[in-house]
Amino acid sequence: MPGLEALYTDLHAHPELSTQETRTAAIAAAHLQKAGFEVTTGVGGTGVVGLLRNGDGPTVMLRADMDALPVAEATGLPYASKVTAQDKDGNTVPVMHACGHDMHVTCLIGASGVLAQARGHWAGTVMAVFQPAEETGTGAQAMIDDGLFQRFPKPDIVLGQHVMVGVAGTISGRAGVITSAGDSLQIRLFGRGAHGSMPQASIDPVVMAAATVLRLQTIVSRELAATEAAVVTIGALQAGTKENVIPDEAIIKLNVRTFDEGVRQRVLAAITRIVNAEAAASGAPKPPEITTLDHYALVVNDADANRKVGDAFRRFFPEGHVEKTLPTSASEDFGCFGAQWKVPSVFWFVGGTDAEVYAKAQAAGRLNDLPTNHNPKFAPVIQPTLRAGVEALVVAARAWLTAK
Repeated sequence: MPGLEALYTDLHAHPELSTQETRTAAIAAAHLQKAGFEVTTGVGGTGVVGLLRNGDGPTVMLRADMDALPVAEATGLPYASKVTAQDKDGNTVPVMHACGHDMHVTCLIGASGVLAQARGHWAGTVMAVFQPAEETGTGAQAMIDDGLFQRFPKPDIVLGQHVMVGVAGTISGRAGVITSAGDSLQIRLFGRGAHGSMPQASIDPVVMAAATVLRLQTIVSRELAATEAAVVTIGALQAGTKENVIPDEAIIKLNVRTFDEGVRQRVLAAITRIVNAEAAASGAPKPPEITTLDHYALVVNDADANRKVGDAFRRFFPEGHVEKTLPTSASEDFGCFGAQWKVPSVFWFVGGTDAEVYAKAQAAGRLNDLPTNHNPKFAPVIQPTLRAGVEALVVAARAWLTAK
């Protein structure tokens, strides 16, 4: 554990944006090579695949994502990130592991080392996959498009995990849908600019955008039944540069989370209907442009495989440390691997919140105050989170690998 803890703090202090994970990938590759894995780098950009062949038996794929976010860290930790980088648009942005992918990488490196050291106890093949660009929803597909399925053995099971708010060291999962589908859209509204003192000469895209934002909030509250779940969040509203100039256009960026494909299609159709209707009501000179920024499919745990992994967890971890969870409105591209390879997959969560902090927040009814993933103050406690994450990957893999 001391070596893994040092590795974690190093990765946390040196985050890399999506598709730029060269340092992280090199570290992962070096650890796999040292452990005796056959290593292939540059898969889907910066992706790393390690194979540890150990006789006849099942092939088990273990996946960790590597990328960080354009967030300025505010944890105050001694190993906090001070890194900045150029984003895809050429802007200099702060970078932080605000989603826990540094923990994921460290756990998979640790689990790979443990499995390599214990080769005398199991047979089969372990495939360790370090994936780029999860935060943009493109990394898993990039690895697939780069021949992942053709260049490497087909796994019998695909396994993955994610650190989340929850009592550190606990494991939670469920059969069926575990993470939502996610759709991010950009809406470009067109108006006619004018002097701020002459609004009658304009078609004001700011007013158009404001009306659109308010109307979009009625999709969940007025178009879905109480038993149906969806989230529609407006994350950006951009228009104009000066208080006395009515601009020509406005930009809305929004995010949708759903747990059912039928609900997803209805929500997306409602967004299109409302956006076009508000533009028409304003007399816009041309229809809005609606562009898809990214899409995440549902992550669905195979029922039988989830039961097998869950039983292994309950045999290994202390009583009360393995829980059933509800589906989360977070999204993941992990599901691409199992769905497109047509093999079962299981994804679970590892709690990363100090137990005392979590208990106090729970007692006060203030769990929502705890910094979540993507928050500038998100910082899993290193232990027992790291140990539990390593153990969970090893235990889940051993549930499939043949015992010697």
